[in-house]
Amino acid sequence: MSDGDGWVTLPDGSRRWGRFGSAGLLLRAPGQRGGPGGRVLMQHRAVGSHQGGTWGVPGGARNSDESPLQAALREFGEEVAGDPGTFELIGVHRQEHTVWRYDTVLARTVYGGRLEAANWESDEVRWVGVGEVAELRLLPAFGRTWPLLREALGRRLSLHVDAATVLPEESPEALERLRDDLAGLAAAGVAAAALPDGLAESGLHLWFPKVRLLVGADAPAPAPAPGVEVVRARPGASGGSADREDADGVRTDTVLVTGRGGGPERGGASTVPPEWLADAGLLSSAAEGVRGAVEG
Repeated sequence: MSDGDGWVTLPDGSRRWGRFGSAGLLLRAPGQRGGPGGRVLMQHRAVGSHQGGTWGVPGGARNSDESPLQAALREFGEEVAGDPGTFELIGVHRQEHTVWRYDTVLARTVYGGRLEAANWESDEVRWVGVGEVAELRLLPAFGRTWPLLREALGRRLSLHVDAATVLPEESPEALERLRDDLAGLAAAGVAAAALPDGLAESGLHLWFPKVRLLVGADAPAPAPAPGVEVVRARPGASGGSADREDADGVRTDTVLVTGRGGGPERGGASTVPPEWLADAGLLSSAAEGVRGAVEG
């Protein structure tokens, strides 16, 4: 028994499993033979489980010392056997029920190999085409959120940070601090409420961005860090352009953090000023440098 195991009664009298809420992982893989839309890993819940006989995603009760992401990954590992490949996190959707919540963590893998049920909670786990999910007998709560989850699975948030306009100076120490803060941001995610207008309509609570740190041609570029790519920007270029959709049908929404002019969109990216990082609470040690650059 874990300390999260137990029932919670909602205001409408229905019960949900997980004293501290529950979480699950919705994993997307490319379609077979390059088919459009991709596939998602679905779990056929065992008849003896809560709402058994329906289809949902691997998941379960969150423990008191776990984040929703930690709980979703642990539950996935307990309920799914096999190697799913390396995950790319997309975001988190939250169903809030006043005294209980369910967090669906969305992720993407390029592998999509054979996976099997690992314990009694599943009659079966299998890859299902995105266009075929609605044909299954879905867990009611999952069925209600599936349309927006499906839309979010086909999107990616990319954050480009123009170091020359964010920092007072591109010194080695300042660039390394900014890179480390951005790595923390990539791991922790960006709240949808902090994103520019038009980028939060999918209904996700949190987005995990792919981060690109743009440094000047003559600046001492730091080494990359987990979640952060370091790129030398061409002189006079913002680095904000982005392909809107890749071969797998995944659309990229780019946010460019820069002090350069150019209106709300620049080269295909939504543009925000440097103070957005500090005002949104997205940086720690580099925040003072951001504020100094803005005030200067």
